[in-house]
Amino acid sequence: MSFDLHSHSTASDGTLAPRLLVEHAAAAGVDVLSLTDHDTTEGITEAALAAQTAGLQLVPGIEISVTWNSHVVHIVGLGIDPANQILQQGLVKLREFRDWRAEEMGRRLEKSGIEGAYDGAKALSNGHLISRTHFARFLVNQGYVTETKKVFQKYLTRGKPGHVPGQWAELEDAVGWIKAAGGEAVIAHPARYPFTRTKLRRLIAEFVEAGGDALEVVSGSHSRDDNFTMARHAKDFSLKGSAGSDFHGPENPWVELGRLTQLPDGVVPIWRDWPIQRMAKTA
Repeated sequence: MSFDLHSHSTASDGTLAPRLLVEHAAAAGVDVLSLTDHDTTEGITEAALAAQTAGLQLVPGIEISVTWNSHVVHIVGLGIDPANQILQQGLVKLREFRDWRAEEMGRRLEKSGIEGAYDGAKALSNGHLISRTHFARFLVNQGYVTETKKVFQKYLTRGKPGHVPGQWAELEDAVGWIKAAGGEAVIAHPARYPFTRTKLRRLIAEFVEAGGDALEVVSGSHSRDDNFTMARHAKDFSLKGSAGSDFHGPENPWVELGRLTQLPDGVVPIWRDWPIQRMAKTA
């Protein structure tokens, strides 16, 4: 069966509405999909209804922004109850910070000579959650750079005109919110972070101590070697392995739903004990 346990919709910074995301996943051959939007569960109801029609199983998810050791890392929650009040109270605080950060990014970019960045980014979002990705798309559309990757390098990372530092959730809190909502906590795309091996293992150790469950061993941003390295870390710390593309939209064909490799041998899949049913697809 095909599992993709990390994806985004227009509820955060994806470009497909939740219903269209599910239809796209079904057409790509995905059997089990998790919608893991950044700091919001807004799209899950729509996605769940679409999944019933499309013939795939939807796992309610979330991707929580965390500040750890002065770096931003992401913790995915799988199998959560979106109605859980402990989780939702934590997410409200993060979205309040996102609102302020987006306005401040607009102010800083305007000081550097880029007018209308906040309004432009908001127009590209759902109006409720504005991320750096929306600013990046605006700057590409306006011709300041040719691709979103260059936007981050030139404008939105530390020391650049549009960078706004801030404090996201604590690692222990993020894991706690996920567990309170009945979910399993996963370190997202661990090979992406600019950490030494020692520093990454320190993050994993603290994650385990906080009650974390799994590493995203296979990711759309990982190389084949990364997958095997993360598999070794998962086994060393007795963590399960997850797999997710981190799909944001079809305009990025190098990160597509349904194209993930299998977990390396010896890694316990996070879905091993899930009540998975193969369903007939109609999409």
